[in-house]
Amino acid sequence: MAFASHTPKNSTIIANVQRSQIAGLSPTTDLGMEFMICEKMKSVQRTRHWFGAINTRYTKDAGLEVDEGRLLNEWARYASGQCDQRVIRVWIRESSDMVEWIDPILTEAGMTCEFDADIDHETGGTGYYVAPMQHYYAGKDANGERLERNKVLLAYINEKGYDVTYEHSLVKLVQDEGGRVTGAIFKVGSDYVQINAKKGVLLTTGGYVGNADMLRACNPMVDRCVTLQYGSPNNAGDGIKAGMWVGGQKDTIGVPMIFDRGAVLPGQNAGIVSQEGASADFVGTDKQFNLGSQPLMKVARDGRRFCNESTPYDFCCFAAAEHEGGVFCQVFDSNLKEDVKRFSTIGCSRQTQQLLESKADVPLDEIYADQLEKGTMVKADTIDELADKLGFTGEAKEAFLAEVDKYNGFYDAQKDSDFGKEAYRLSEMRTAPFYGTWFGGSILTTGDGLRINEDMQVLDASTKPIEGLYAAGDCSGSMWANNYPEYIVGCACGRTLTFARHAVRHIAGDLA
Repeated sequence: MAFASHTPKNSTIIANVQRSQIAGLSPTTDLGMEFMICEKMKSVQRTRHWFGAINTRYTKDAGLEVDEGRLLNEWARYASGQCDQRVIRVWIRESSDMVEWIDPILTEAGMTCEFDADIDHETGGTGYYVAPMQHYYAGKDANGERLERNKVLLAYINEKGYDVTYEHSLVKLVQDEGGRVTGAIFKVGSDYVQINAKKGVLLTTGGYVGNADMLRACNPMVDRCVTLQYGSPNNAGDGIKAGMWVGGQKDTIGVPMIFDRGAVLPGQNAGIVSQEGASADFVGTDKQFNLGSQPLMKVARDGRRFCNESTPYDFCCFAAAEHEGGVFCQVFDSNLKEDVKRFSTIGCSRQTQQLLESKADVPLDEIYADQLEKGTMVKADTIDELADKLGFTGEAKEAFLAEVDKYNGFYDAQKDSDFGKEAYRLSEMRTAPFYGTWFGGSILTTGDGLRINEDMQVLDASTKPIEGLYAAGDCSGSMWANNYPEYIVGCACGRTLTFARHAVRHIAGDLA
């Protein structure tokens, strides 16, 4: 077989697999470049006529102006942060120049531009709704020990004459000839025990955050941005697998519950470090560092900001996955307490605000002594020294120093011209000493489980309930896709408590 290669000198080769978009490729002629357009089909294919462009001459003629930062944030929100916001920003910033280039070509050929200015929703759709819904029960027992909800519930069932049967690992479910789930088989030590259930089986076995193989297969984003497993390492997907083996459906889209609090040492990368078949281990070994959820300045390993830091916890982690190492660096100066108070975040990230307020007269070095000693937080008297301690070198260091200067300028102007962060969540990097920490995601659990109906019955491939089988908590699904909605504060635990109770009532025939 002979092979011939032909490439015109100083050329660009443009190979279109199916659809030719000649508009957009033709600028090569204006640059004096030789080029080849390699089309798969026999002719140039149909054009999609509509295209988006921002703040063009037509936008201005209509008396409108697009808020570029807001648009960027809206895009990232729809993508759940799983996008490279820098790339999107290129389109936002340069699309008007593209129109200026293409407009005379098309109008001379007899085409006219129709600009759609009829936008009837001020927000472009439904905005975030942060509902007051978080409930927190706290208290101490007679010995002054902190009470825990599960232990209180255990005591409650003990008083009713029941207890928990421990050290029973679920192996598989049992079905009768008609397909009804009638019990389950458990491994107890080296033995196996079958427990029969006349009315039904409720799976509340959690997700699969401790199963490296399942995480890689069902939640690949975890391997790209997580540095810490801070949830339930024993949750290995046993209930989900058992439900699937009897015909149950599992959610097809992964739902990792990730928080931006997995502090690591400079130079460490995100990703599952376990070998195939092992439990899910990560480089982070400490507990969550709540400070990571504050909307302070964050940069990637190249020293540059890469997203709006004022977003749900996992958005920053997802965005960091688009860059080297899947980690990000958060920096701040000695005004941290004032900044965090002004930020006034919601949900569990507010714990940092509460901590700093309770230690108003305590120096930051004392508050974060553990992190400083471990090296997951560094301190410096100058920005240049901070860059060195955080591991920035060469071009990355130059970029970081320039980014700090630019960010200070945004604070002065009270406008984030790069990513559209709210003015009140901007901060300065001017008051020494300065601090920084590298973070990856901290995964608590997974939320993609067995599909269920409104009665918590597990559904089969035909979306019909499997008789006798129920699921609640993280081994159940049908709730989310791509990520856990962290601005709907506490919805995971809330649905677990609510759904489990509903399932039991349904099994007992207690529902109308």
